[in-house]
Order: sequence, then C-alpha cells, then structure tokens
Amino acid sequence: MGECMSARLEQQVQDYQQWRDELVTAITSYQAWLDDHSEFEAQQSLKIFDLVESLKQDHVTLAFVAEFSRGKSELINALFFADFKQRLLPSDAGRTTMCPTELFYDPREEPFIRLLPIETRYRDETISQLKRKPIEWVSTKLNLGSASEMMEALQSLTQTKLVAKVEARTLGLWDDQDPALQDMLRPGDRVEIPAWRHALINYPHPLLKSGLAILDTPGLNALGAEPELTLSMIPNAHAVLFLLALDTGVTKSDMEIWQKHVRAQAKHTIAVLNKIDVLWDDLKPWEKIQESVQRQQQATAQMLGLPIANVLALSAQKALVAKIKGDAALLAKSGIERLEQMLANDIIPRRREILRKSVTQEIGAMVLASYNSVRQQLVATRHEQKELSSLSGKNKEVIHKMLTMLDQDRGSYDETVKSFNVTRGVITQQGRMLLNNLSINRLDEILEKAHGSIKGSWTTSGLSRGMQQLIRQTAHQYQHIHKHAKQIKGLVDAAYIRFHVKHGFERCNAPEFSIDQHMEAIRSLAQRSEEFCRDPINIMTEKHFLIRKFFLSVAGEARVIFERTHVECEAWLRNVLAPLITQINDHKIQIERRLDNIKKIHDNIDSLQDRLAELESIQSTLSTQLTVLEGILTKLQRPRDPEPVPQRTGT
Repeated sequence: MGECMSARLEQQVQDYQQWRDELVTAITSYQAWLDDHSEFEAQQSLKIFDLVESLKQDHVTLAFVAEFSRGKSELINALFFADFKQRLLPSDAGRTTMCPTELFYDPREEPFIRLLPIETRYRDETISQLKRKPIEWVSTKLNLGSASEMMEALQSLTQTKLVAKVEARTLGLWDDQDPALQDMLRPGDRVEIPAWRHALINYPHPLLKSGLAILDTPGLNALGAEPELTLSMIPNAHAVLFLLALDTGVTKSDMEIWQKHVRAQAKHTIAVLNKIDVLWDDLKPWEKIQESVQRQQQATAQMLGLPIANVLALSAQKALVAKIKGDAALLAKSGIERLEQMLANDIIPRRREILRKSVTQEIGAMVLASYNSVRQQLVATRHEQKELSSLSGKNKEVIHKMLTMLDQDRGSYDETVKSFNVTRGVITQQGRMLLNNLSINRLDEILEKAHGSIKGSWTTSGLSRGMQQLIRQTAHQYQHIHKHAKQIKGLVDAAYIRFHVKHGFERCNAPEFSIDQHMEAIRSLAQRSEEFCRDPINIMTEKHFLIRKFFLSVAGEARVIFERTHVECEAWLRNVLAPLITQINDHKIQIERRLDNIKKIHDNIDSLQDRLAELESIQSTLSTQLTVLEGILTKLQRPRDPEPVPQRTGT
C-alpha cells in the first residue's frame, strides 16, 4: 500500500503514531512507578487511565469542504484509497456523497458503515448526541475482501428520496422562498432530499490506523442544513482542505461556503484548485500551461485572502489514475505530491505539538512533582548522612543538644502545618465554589435563560436575543471563576512563601488558571450567531426550523466548552496544591526519621555506622527512582525536535 501514497506523508503519520505510543508508554510507566513508590487517590488513577485511552483514540482530522462537483471524493480516493485499484468513495457525476461522512479507524470494532436516517432531524438531538446511540444508526459490516461489495456498501452514501414539500419543510430541508433550493424540486411538486443525515465509516487503511481521520462535507445545502458542521466539526478539524474547480471557476456558492463556513472557522486552511488537467493541451508548451495555473493560484489566493503557499493546484482524477497504474510521470504531473508533502510537513507536526502541550499540562505537573519530591528526599538523605557523620567520636551531651534542637524544629514545623491546614480548608472551599460555577447544572440554568429569552420566537431577532443572554450569563460566570482562581493562587503562593522562609522549602509559584481561551471560544460562538442572524437569506426567509437547530448546536458547543473548562479546572486544582502537600509530608517524614535516628544513636553510639550504611542504600534507591522519572519527563516533554529536560538543581 505504501507505494500508493507519498512516502513522506506515510512516514510522518507513522512517526506520529510511534510518538503517541511512546507517550502512552511514558504515562503507564509513571502509573507503575506510583503503584510501587507512592500513595495516590483512586481519582488520580482514573484520570491517568482516561488520558491513556484518549491518547490511543486521538486523531488528526482533515475536513474536506466544497460545493458539489469540485472533486472532494475523488481527492479522498486519490489520497487514501488508490490501493483498491478503483474508486472506493462514489465520485461519478450525480452519484457523489449526499451527507457529511467521517472516515476513521477504531480497532475496537470490525469495519463498518453507519448511516443516520434523515428523519432524526425531526428531533432536537445533535449528531454528537446521536453518535452515543448506535441503535439510531443503520449499520452494515464492510467486507474488505471484496471490492465490489465495498463499492456497493458505499454507494448508499449517494442515496436520496423523494418527499412532499411539507415533509421536506418540516425537516428543515425546503423553503419556498430560498432560490438556492430550487434544484431539489422534482415533478409532481416533490422534493429530492438526502436519505441520510450523517455517515460513519470505520476502515483499516494504514493512514487511518495511524491516527488520521477524514470529514467529507457535501455542498452548501448540507453545510447550511447542519449548523453543527460549522459550529463544531469544521472548527475542531486540524486542517480544512477547501476545494475549487478550474472548470467552473470560483462561483458565488463557492464564496458563500468560504465566507460562512470556512474562513473564520478553520484552524488551518489549504485551498485546492482541482481539475487542472482541463488546461492540459498537447499543442501548448508545458511552461505556458504552468504559467496559467500559477496565475489562477495567485488570483485565488488574493480572492480568499490566503498566502500563495496555501493554494495548491492539482488533478485528483489524474492522481488516482497514476497511482492505480503506477505511472510516476503522471503522478508528478498531477500535483498531488505537493499536497501530501504539506500534510506531512505542516499539519501532522502541528497536531503533534498541540497534543504534547496538552499532555504535559494534564500529567506533566504530576510527574514533575514526583520528580522534585524524590530529588528533595535525596538531598535530605545526603544532608542527614553528613549530619550523622559529624557525630562520629562525639559524646552524648553533644548528641543530646542536637536532639533538643531537632525537637524544637519539629514543634515549630507542626505549628506552621497547623496554620496551613486552616488555609487548606479555605482553598478547598474556594475550589468547590470554583467547580460549582462550572457545573453542568449551572450551565443548564444559563442555557435555559438564553432559551427563555427567545420566548418561542424562533426568528433571527429571537436568536440574537438568546445569544446575547447566553454571552452575558457566561461572561458573568467566568468572572466568578477568575475571581476564585485568583484567590486560590494567592493563598497557595502565600503558603509556599511561608514554608520557604521558615523551613527552607524550595521557592515555587502556583500555576495560573487561565480561562481566556474558553471565554474567547464563547465569544466566537456569539460572533458566528450574529453573522447567522445578519445573513439576508435567514432574515428574509426566517427559517424557524434551522434557527432552532442552530441554537441547539450552539448550546451543544457551549456545553463542550464548559466541560473542557471544568476538566482543566479540576486538573489545575489538583496541581496547584499537590506539590506543596507532597513537600509538607516529605519534610514531616524526614524530621521524624532524623529524630528517631539521633535518639537511637544517643542511646547506642555503636548504631551510627549501621545507620550510615542504611542511608547509603536509601540514596542508591532514590537515585534510581530519579533516573526513571527523568526518563518519563523527557518522553512527555519531547517536542517535534528533541529538547533537553528543564534544568533541575540540587541533585
């Protein structure tokens, strides 16, 4: 299969999978270390398990967006399915995919195609919610051993059905006043609509197995009918391939898709000028043809406001033919290799870096806290060894004085800990208030108020009122979150300073909890809602069904943002205090151990050498643990290009 795809793309995806597997190994190694050397809560164990599972299921998602007949399905065939030696996804004229389609690989299930009936649009559930209800989908196993059966199964993506106008209108797929829908009208005053609302394809292609996922979105009508695509699926894709065709030029509907559904929503966009083979002319020099293609690229880049490097020209159809026939010259001429190189050199490394930062934030602080704890134990053990060595040849009176001083230190430390426990109670209370502001119940209250402000008026003006209510309530809620997080950080910083000054703890600052990106995500939802409400088509036609769907999609995306903030907040609350508590407990153990050792030596000076030998053994064990933890940290923090582990002193 490898010869049918760019070697660089294949290698990068494989490297990404290997790197991701290394992360999983590092995290499971840390959990094994915790099992052997530390006590930790069951909740922490569950968080580590969830993180490992999410890493195993992580995907780099590419969204293909375009109007009908721009060659999306042909390009997907050329990029990923040429090894079948024929078209896998239907891409013939008039027989292309009619519903949004996701292609991925899930090893927990056998290969399948699942289709969501269009009738589910009658209900208020989003596609994301329905994905958790397999019973709602029509599922068919894929027979990978038969190309004909595979093609037959995937032809279901092209299925349509004829319904009366009233049914199409009830489903939100027809409006008499919308001229863009007139091509759906059929004889007998019937309307042709897609048979399926959404499709899921689980297929064990090497690239999909390595963590790539594809979202195929068919045409302006489908994008407009499913707000969830624009509000959630496209923005969450790691890159969007926006297809245009040289044989049609940039049409009005192309620009409408770009302006409404891609330009502001996509994280990273590559514009693809497809069907460049229409310019190929045996009577014209190749250099002249290339000049013409380059002019088209420059004009497209200017029209879309993209860098020229992000506008590629290719022929998906010729690329597919070249791969099937093994024609290297035609493959190079098709231009697809430049796209594969861009995916390999830019998109996949970009996702890798984002994931690395996320994992480091989630568990890196825990591992670093464990590392620092072991390092401090090692430093304390060496100090104790030096202290006990100084007692050699000393009389009992000297040892008694040291014992008295240590006992006084313990009393002073116990008083500091007692004061800290009061502070800890306040921090715990503030933490509960913080999480309460991020509870699903609180979000439901906010959404209910936003819903109530529409007051049954499913119009653009009603939606605008509802969104204004939502943004006001959310901003107010996030102000509370910011206030409580700031108070918690201040209390923790003060505790660090107190232990540093009085007992020589390492000087640390508590990490910040930033809500800026989450608040920005809410503002982005509000902005997209305002753009929807200002759209003349929506104002004139007042598509009540679509407006309701839009609000429900906004509510679903707001829920995702709230849940993400809640998860990050829980992680921050664990990480903000855990290093200090670990130091407090370690210091307590060290004081008690020193007291116990000096008491034994005071009672029996001959036990000194035995204790020194024991400390030597403890140092060796701690040094080994330190090496293990440093190796785990290095794997967790390794970016695209290896960097040294952050400098740590005192070992």
